[in-house]
Amino acid sequence: MPRSSSPLSTGPLAIGIDIGTSGARAVAMRPDFSIAAHSAIALERFGLNGRDPAVWWEAVGATLAEVLKCIDRAAVLSIAVDGTSGTLLPVDGSGRPLAEPLMYNDKVADDTILTAIAGAAPATSAALGATSGLAKALSFQHLPGVATVLHQADWIAGQFSGRFDVSDENNALKTGYDVEARRWPDWIAATGMRMEFLPRIVRPGDVTGTLTASAAKMFGLPRDVVVVAGTTDGCASFLATGATAAGAGVTALGSSLTIKILSDRPISAPQFGIYSHRLGNTYLAGGASNSGGKVLAQHFPVARIVELSKKIDPATETGLDYYPLPAPGERFPIADPALPPRLEPRPADDADYLKAMFEGIAAIEALGYRRLAELGAPRLTSVRSVGGGAANPAWTAIRQRKLGVALVPALSEEAAAGTARLALMGAGAAGLL
Repeated sequence: MPRSSSPLSTGPLAIGIDIGTSGARAVAMRPDFSIAAHSAIALERFGLNGRDPAVWWEAVGATLAEVLKCIDRAAVLSIAVDGTSGTLLPVDGSGRPLAEPLMYNDKVADDTILTAIAGAAPATSAALGATSGLAKALSFQHLPGVATVLHQADWIAGQFSGRFDVSDENNALKTGYDVEARRWPDWIAATGMRMEFLPRIVRPGDVTGTLTASAAKMFGLPRDVVVVAGTTDGCASFLATGATAAGAGVTALGSSLTIKILSDRPISAPQFGIYSHRLGNTYLAGGASNSGGKVLAQHFPVARIVELSKKIDPATETGLDYYPLPAPGERFPIADPALPPRLEPRPADDADYLKAMFEGIAAIEALGYRRLAELGAPRLTSVRSVGGGAANPAWTAIRQRKLGVALVPALSEEAAAGTARLALMGAGAAGLL
């Protein structure tokens, strides 16, 4: 359902759209980054096939229409879109999909393609592996009539602008784009990829066009609304928090523990699954641990965690050295597929046991940021927290003690809000603000 801060929010306004695995979300944002209206709609409302581009577009159209009911449409200056990283589809010259997309977690099973990439790509490239965008592009390029292989966000943005030949630096990373040199590298051609099928790359926040006549009519928007290059869902979620300076970190405390930091230089460590997206003149690097909320849920239901947390004194230490994992194996900050969970000895008091797990996960978080610094990232200066665990006061206090930096409130957790910030950037660059 749409939400609005007033009966009819006026502008100037920018629209951010997030298309994810379960639904579409839209945010109308003011220049001060406050949200004027918001809407979210599930993909299943429009069909059971969540990989059907027609379903994506119907969901996007519906959630945008809901937001537009709450604002002055004439105040909208710009629109940007984010999508799932590594989701690709082949299109013809008019943008018509020629095959079912390959989603972010789909694997290419053709050993010839994977061998070609492994033989040509640098060891630090994000294009390595069966789920990479480049592997998917190579599998699509032989289809009759293909003109371009696009990322999910590119195709949705094309529905607004009519352009089906452009992408952004963040979505293009897993397709092999060199974010430091800011170009498609020469080695990609050595894989057999036809370079003319790859989109032109611009920076997130760059203006790529204006609304087509049909899009303007469909949504009742002015024709001169600019369409702005977006980003991936992960980068958009980071931007939504308001983190903008090198050294700013964002921790996601969901079923797993994910940390990201803005760096003044790119960080690449394939052994930890770390690659760097470029955001202006900074880079976004991070890693994901297998620890997190999933291991807590194995021992306590949510209601019990809330109850026990009230009994915890976060200013003291249990003295227990836990490494909470739901099963053997860790990705980051320790790369060890056989690393065993460490959750013993167990105290008799459940509150002490939960506290020790909080301490263990907080220690992993702190080690993760130290590991990023060892790999070349700047010293951590602040942390913004998102996800369900961020609302737990006891855990928050333990984390602050372990991290030793300020925990700053996140402005938003919504990817669409981060993409709206890019839309505002594009509007400003176009002289509309």
